[in-house]
Amino acid sequence: MDKPRIVITELDLERLEKLLDQTPADTFPGKADLARELDRADVVDPHAIPPNTVTMNSTVRFRVMSSDEEFRLTLVYPKNVAEDGSTISILAPIGSALIGLSEGDEMEWPRPGGGTLQVRIEEVVYQPERAGEYHR
Repeated sequence: MDKPRIVITELDLERLEKLLDQTPADTFPGKADLARELDRADVVDPHAIPPNTVTMNSTVRFRVMSSDEEFRLTLVYPKNVAEDGSTISILAPIGSALIGLSEGDEMEWPRPGGGTLQVRIEEVVYQPERAGEYHR
């Protein structure tokens, strides 16, 4: 499966590169994967990010393709991970894969106990930039 195009804001790129610089590789096995995603991203001014693109602190509604089950998660920095399961860290493999995707994009999601599920981004329910929140 070809990787979809990803778009991130200059502000997210700056903050994520700083996070990568401060995070030891042995505490974050997916560090190189996130760095590769950032390297291939189209970087835009925060005011120019498409409104249906996942940025940091965006809330996303997903659909599991095999069951039509839906769920929502908010992509956050590690310090903002909620214990209630409503968030996903950018340092989690799924978080790293999610940044910069858009509505309609599909991705493989690890299944508890092994294997993967195919999920589609149905809607970016909330995006800070679309709400005018550029310095969150």
